[in-house]
Amino acid sequence: MKAPEKIGSISALHQFLGLVKPSNPLISVFDFDDVKLEPETILSAVTTDFYVVALKKDCAGGKCKYGKEYYDFDEGIMYFIAPHQVLQFEDVLLNAVKGFVLVVHPDFLHSYALASEIKNYGYFSYATNEALHLSEKEEEAIIHIIENLSSEISNNMDHFTQDLLISNMDLLLKYCDRFYNRQFLTRKKVNTNLLAKLEVLLDAYFKSEKLAENGVPSVQLVASELHLSPNYLSDMLRIQTGQTTQQHIQNRLIEKAKELLSSTSMSVSEIAYQLGFEHSQSFHRLFKNRTSVSPVEFRQSFN
Repeated sequence: MKAPEKIGSISALHQFLGLVKPSNPLISVFDFDDVKLEPETILSAVTTDFYVVALKKDCAGGKCKYGKEYYDFDEGIMYFIAPHQVLQFEDVLLNAVKGFVLVVHPDFLHSYALASEIKNYGYFSYATNEALHLSEKEEEAIIHIIENLSSEISNNMDHFTQDLLISNMDLLLKYCDRFYNRQFLTRKKVNTNLLAKLEVLLDAYFKSEKLAENGVPSVQLVASELHLSPNYLSDMLRIQTGQTTQQHIQNRLIEKAKELLSSTSMSVSEIAYQLGFEHSQSFHRLFKNRTSVSPVEFRQSFN
């Protein structure tokens, strides 16, 4: 893969795309229609030092990869890029794309709560193909906020400007968070497939020697195997099952422990070791915390 095109500032992005100089060097909104590139210019991979929020519409063909998986790039979607992340394009003619782009440098958020809150929005770190799909009504709400941002940026700066821009950004991100949660519920086929893949992954792990050799699988490992970010996987599981990824893994661990306690003569220490615990006390503590009885008491209930 060719090294990504690194764009360090919003002014550099405008220059790269043939746009007029930004009114504010730390925040900008532009329309894909205003991009001035050679008709046959094809982007490969891009990384920036700022946040990117984009709504892409009416783009036939081409693929977009964020993290390890492809966005489903054929329909109208929103995608979100955090600073220093890589967005990879395949056969995308940028001149054929419709929609808008909001770019914000982290420095613009300093001294505002949003500077830290923005990092809590999992959609900026999703290494997944689950872009945000908008209904017509949702798209209207997003476009209205973007128009407010664009209008405020183009006005002469006064002491209200930054507060108003931050407020509109905060509103935009909260709406996107709401729409993502709606999507978790309505795009059940996608999420059900992910749940099925998770079950297959954990089944294979627990049946192999990996548990004893490598210990209990971490959330990061499971998410990586599914080509998802830990945040995305936990969000999806919480919506679908009411539990975090960690809780889901622990449930499977307890199921396996119960199976061994009830069907083998292995000691509790031996079972703890087979389940990947370095110290049997840690296994004892987890088991009792999740079942309200100790491993020994659980085994005795079968005698």
